[in-house]
Amino acid sequence: MSAFPAFRRSAAVLAAATALTIGLAAPALAHVTINPGTAEQGGFTKVAFRVPNERDDAATVKIEVSFPTDHPLAFVSVKPVPGWSVKVTEGKLPKPVKTEFGDLEEAVTKIVWTGGKINSGEFQEFEVSMGQLPKDTDQLVFPTTQTYTGGEVVKWADVPAADGKEAEHPAPILKLTAATGDAHGTATAPLTTPEAATAGQPVVAPVAAEAAADGTARLLGGAGLAVGVIGIIVGVLGWRRKAS
Repeated sequence: MSAFPAFRRSAAVLAAATALTIGLAAPALAHVTINPGTAEQGGFTKVAFRVPNERDDAATVKIEVSFPTDHPLAFVSVKPVPGWSVKVTEGKLPKPVKTEFGDLEEAVTKIVWTGGKINSGEFQEFEVSMGQLPKDTDQLVFPTTQTYTGGEVVKWADVPAADGKEAEHPAPILKLTAATGDAHGTATAPLTTPEAATAGQPVVAPVAAEAAADGTARLLGGAGLAVGVIGIIVGVLGWRRKAS
């Protein structure tokens, strides 16, 4: 019996399994996500809300992202997206939140993009710069509403289940990690030049390099002085010999 039919059957099974895997993974790729998905606690970050269009017969025409009010962000700015209008809404928080800049009573609660269009098979990224990120939580959740032509509305607002199972309409989540500041950097001191002063920015040079340069200059200066003294002594002795 030839092994070729058996090979064909194995290939068919593998192809079917691959197709099934791709089919199951496809819906996950269509979720609204935040990229990158992680940032350091206590810092500032720039993220992009990536919105794919998962309808074959409709286009996405409105995106609404809700910001957390239990861990509000004091500074939020948006990058313009060609063809889209953006509205940033600030609101009063349920209760003031203590921050390094004082009690925060109002913050951005919502950003809405309208006027553009994401067609079938396309996606769009909406970039936002924000901070200062909280230090007392390991994630921020941004429930997002996606509106299609024809009026269909999809709410991406589900949080992951306790057992780790992915929700049907997961909300974009920014994971927060502990800050990783490096305390072993090279010591530096400001070195201002006319060009830097004109630009309003100091030029920073390593202290170690500056000290080394200063030491080298002193060494060369001392050596030059010693050579000069020796030359004078030799000259005086020679003059005395001639005089005698």
